[in-house]
Amino acid sequence: MSLHRTELGESGSRIVFCHGLFGQGKNWTQVAKALSAEHRVTLLDMPNHGRSPWTETFDYVHLADLVAAELGDEPVALVGHSMGGKIAMCLALRHPERVERLAVVDIAPAGYDSGREFIGYTETMRGLDLSALERRSDADEAMAADVPDPVVRSFLLQNLRRTDDGWHWQPNLELLARHMAELAGWPDEALGDATYDGPVLWIGGSRSDYVTDEHAPEMDRRFPRNRRVVIKDAGHWVHSERPDVFLEVLRRFLA
Repeated sequence: MSLHRTELGESGSRIVFCHGLFGQGKNWTQVAKALSAEHRVTLLDMPNHGRSPWTETFDYVHLADLVAAELGDEPVALVGHSMGGKIAMCLALRHPERVERLAVVDIAPAGYDSGREFIGYTETMRGLDLSALERRSDADEAMAADVPDPVVRSFLLQNLRRTDDGWHWQPNLELLARHMAELAGWPDEALGDATYDGPVLWIGGSRSDYVTDEHAPEMDRRFPRNRRVVIKDAGHWVHSERPDVFLEVLRRFLA
């Protein structure tokens, strides 16, 4: 399996970004452009998302191995948000020689309750009558009642693509809906006693509860060289809500 990628920058150390659920590599374009003068940046579409191939099941260990195969032999700085953060953590634990440093954005090495709001998003997207759409604004209007936040709705609609035979969702929605428990979970048992001893930065949002003090013991056990930064006035999508602050924090870590 070869994942879809976008490359920016021609010199410097390598940085690889792993997006979250319903995201695409291009969601990181603004950050990547800002870093590309000093780094070689790779934006990957995760399996079952964007233009990357689909898998037959959802398993974080398997997904981490698929992403690891894309990295090559040169150790990289790995950045992952939400679902992509869990993939990045698993990758660092299973293939530490390929990760020079790790930045995890608003997710912990822990399971969460039932996929939370993402179950509703999946149901709304799957319930949309794509054959009735004439333009993207029709989808926006049809989803407004179930997804009232226009920012979230716009984010989800980035996954709607028109081809010669009509409108299609790019993510593998059927698989993601079927494996929401695994997606919200964390493969602790499968990872055994693995730890990652490289530098790790957690970047969280002050209005998010995805990373709390309760997660600290497991963060310390798996990733003993970690530190945590909380960005004010940011929720789960820290990098899009406070891009300037996020970029400055990430730049300092990469340096």
